[in-house]
Amino acid sequence: MLKENMAFGLGARYLCNLLKVLAIASILSGCAMNGEFAPAPATAANSEYNYHIGPGDTVNIVVWRNPELSMSVPVRPDGKLASPLIEDLPALGKDPTTLARDIEKALAKFIRDPVVTVIVTQFVGPYSEQIRVVGEAAKPQVLPYKQKMTLLDVMIAVGGVTDFADGNGATILRSAEGNKQYSVRLKDLIKRGDISANVEMKPGDVLIVPRSWF
Repeated sequence: MLKENMAFGLGARYLCNLLKVLAIASILSGCAMNGEFAPAPATAANSEYNYHIGPGDTVNIVVWRNPELSMSVPVRPDGKLASPLIEDLPALGKDPTTLARDIEKALAKFIRDPVVTVIVTQFVGPYSEQIRVVGEAAKPQVLPYKQKMTLLDVMIAVGGVTDFADGNGATILRSAEGNKQYSVRLKDLIKRGDISANVEMKPGDVLIVPRSWF
């Protein structure tokens, strides 16, 4: 009986020590993970950025002196659009000015010297430029990129993070820089109001919000 009690005591002590070691290792692992990536730069927007049209956008085509040819049309899932006298014109990835010139070329077959203006009225953007939020966001979703869009703008759009989120362990995966990953401090930004944690987004960024293990 004495031997059994001693064995039990040693086993319990071993298990307790093992749990302590695992807890310390987990903490160190978490610290290493948070420090694995460089902080995201505060500024990232390109002053020369032009909006590119994507599937789901709505564009308003205005043909000067030809109101019967002027209308709003959607960009189809295949990235093309159709309007009077125009069928299956590629629009994906073009800026509004480029698309207007292409429409002028298409209409020139039917009317003399067409002058076209294209105005985007509903924005989705090409998939390659959309901002994606995954993980422990309150409402993970895809957002259209906007010039000078910030991390705080993204958090407002997705409703913040869940109670299980490791906010300061979040990262941005930046496809525009070869999928380079940066650390961001969501907890400091949205829970503590630390504006120094706010950074600009780039087209195609993926915000990854991990789950906290504590």
